[in-house]
Amino acid sequence: MIETDKIRLGTSGYSFQDWIGPFYPPGIEKGQMLNFYAQKFSTVEVNSTYYRIPHPAVFYHMAEKTPDNFDFIVKVNKETTHTRKENAEACRLLLEAVMPLRESRKLSGFLAQFPYGFQNTTPNRKHLIETRQLLKDDPLFVEFRHDSWALPEVSRMLSDHAIGYVCVDEPPLGHMLPPQEIVTSDTGYVRFHGRNSETWWDQSKGNRYDYRYSKSELEDWKSRIYRILTQVKKLYLFFNNCHHGHAPENAFELSDILYG
Repeated sequence: MIETDKIRLGTSGYSFQDWIGPFYPPGIEKGQMLNFYAQKFSTVEVNSTYYRIPHPAVFYHMAEKTPDNFDFIVKVNKETTHTRKENAEACRLLLEAVMPLRESRKLSGFLAQFPYGFQNTTPNRKHLIETRQLLKDDPLFVEFRHDSWALPEVSRMLSDHAIGYVCVDEPPLGHMLPPQEIVTSDTGYVRFHGRNSETWWDQSKGNRYDYRYSKSELEDWKSRIYRILTQVKKLYLFFNNCHHGHAPENAFELSDILYG
């Protein structure tokens, strides 16, 4: 039996024009999307911070548009995960920006999504620990894209430094990660990216995140999610297959599978 208050189910971002019709009602204004979204889901990943860290006023208004039981996971800037040259400054600016979320008790942590090229090396492990220290007391969840990180000693390192592990559903390509049940903190985390093998490395064939999960593909995660739940106080499930409203549609379907 699932404890419903332990699961936080949502999508990676919410402000998409092509969700109008499939998810948002026709004619909705962009400024009203979060209000509508928060009526359907209890959490959201803010991905726009990867590209640009906004003024704190942006997060103030986001907090005002959502109910008290709503929470946010904020993606760290690309300087932290991809460029990796001015990490300290990027983390400082991000901590300033999210202050309104923290004050409203709606900030539940940061997501660091590292690229495929970020492999398990001594300098990269040092960078992870440095990032954990720079983000101070806020929860940090780390997503890897390369299976060199899929080692017991990595899980121990993450646990020792209070870093949460992000399990992923993604195409079975090269050294990308398979579905896992790894937990390194008291919070579990799963991101569903879709399984577009043909477009993942060659986006001239289409967008890698334009993918709709079948019911059977989602049902494959049911027992895995149950097992993760036995190890955590809270579990985040986010859909990042954001094109054409696939993410909220699949989120509703997974909810039916888990609670039906």
